Amino acid sequence: MPKKTLVLGASENPSRYSFLAIQKLRKYQHPVLAIGNKKGMVADVPLITEMIPAEAIDTVTLYLSPQNQINYIPYIFSLHPKRIIFNPGTENESFKKQALEKGIEAIEACTLVMLGTNQY
Repeated sequence: MPKKTLVLGASENPSRYSFLAIQKLRKYQHPVLAIGNKKGMVADVPLITEMIPAEAIDTVTLYLSPQNQINYIPYIFSLHPKRIIFNPGTENESFKKQALEKGIEAIEACTLVMLGTNQY
């Protein structure tokens, strides 16, 4: 079942994990909204720089360091996602605790591994 996913920290750089995640999410036919610090394209997904309103976000997958997450936290909560994935290097206990208190599943995992092992 497709899960609409917000990739936060998206990049057009093929060596970045966010780039690989967008490609793999699209391969598995998940709709993707991608926000980064530069506009661009990855697969058929436009990279945007604005925090736009979005409906029915199932998963937010983070590719931002904890200090770069701060400005996005209220935006993420406004989307009412079912879960937030803290990819390696993005772990943030304070943010994770806030998410759990709001009833949002918050996990420390790798989106690429989850997709590759059918755990997404």
